[in-house]
Amino acid sequence: MTSELTQTITHHISVATGVPFTAVKCHAQGGGCINQTMIMTDGQRSFFIKLNSGQYLPMLMGEAKALKAIDDTQTIRVPQVICYGLGGGAQGDKAYLVLEYLPLTHQNRAQSWHIMGQNLAAMHRVSSSRGFGWEENNTIGLTPQPNPWTESWPEFWQKHRIGFQMELARRQGWRCAVSEATLFQAIEALLADHKPIPAMVHGDLWGGNASFIDDSHHGSDAELVPVIYDPALYFGDREVDLAMTHLFGGFPEAFYQGYREAYPLPIGYKQRQDLYNLYHILNHFNLFGGGYGAQANSMIQRICR
Repeated sequence: MTSELTQTITHHISVATGVPFTAVKCHAQGGGCINQTMIMTDGQRSFFIKLNSGQYLPMLMGEAKALKAIDDTQTIRVPQVICYGLGGGAQGDKAYLVLEYLPLTHQNRAQSWHIMGQNLAAMHRVSSSRGFGWEENNTIGLTPQPNPWTESWPEFWQKHRIGFQMELARRQGWRCAVSEATLFQAIEALLADHKPIPAMVHGDLWGGNASFIDDSHHGSDAELVPVIYDPALYFGDREVDLAMTHLFGGFPEAFYQGYREAYPLPIGYKQRQDLYNLYHILNHFNLFGGGYGAQANSMIQRICR
């Protein structure tokens, strides 16, 4: 990070928090594949910084608005948004997002996962009278995610999730294992009798975007606080979040027990998992290529059986 960009960010933090902030240490934080991430501290306070090229400021702004929307529900912990903007010289060639730094713990307690399930269920009870979508488009990773308000869930999922990703994939040389008409007929059949209530969903809820912070001074389970981050927020079928938790390693059973106790899942949930996870596998193909294209086709063939 250049000294000019550091000065811009530290000044913005000072203004946003109302407390002067001068960075004495700034070090890279691993784990991100979309943004450059780092921790900035003055020895007393620390902040988590996301950096990308200036053209991606709208993406970081969308994340900030999503975190604020989740935080406003007071259902589950997310990092607090401090500020965001452009810096790095006269051209403003770096976009940044400053978040509260949360020291995540590697402890893994069943009771804590149980609470996370209950907290997510509470967030999913937050609904929208406008239907499915969100107030603006955002991103899933670096991929645009259109969120026009739509009354019909099957229409929203078919057009603005699967259809949109399929078109991007075709531009990269991917070919669907079945005809588009066959797939869309299968989607309509799977969702025909399913009438979800529009729920606030995280939108990208895999194991890398959920963890815990240790607010404990005594080591009790109840003081490991669940936290989620990196949302791709919209109002959709709450099952999309639950389905994604089964990808890339899955969540412990205690999470699902806690969720079901707070908000039981409807009949047919397991039959819709592939349909909802197809969105993310197509997106991974569009972002990373490789074997995700073949995996998407395997899922499509199961959906169309």
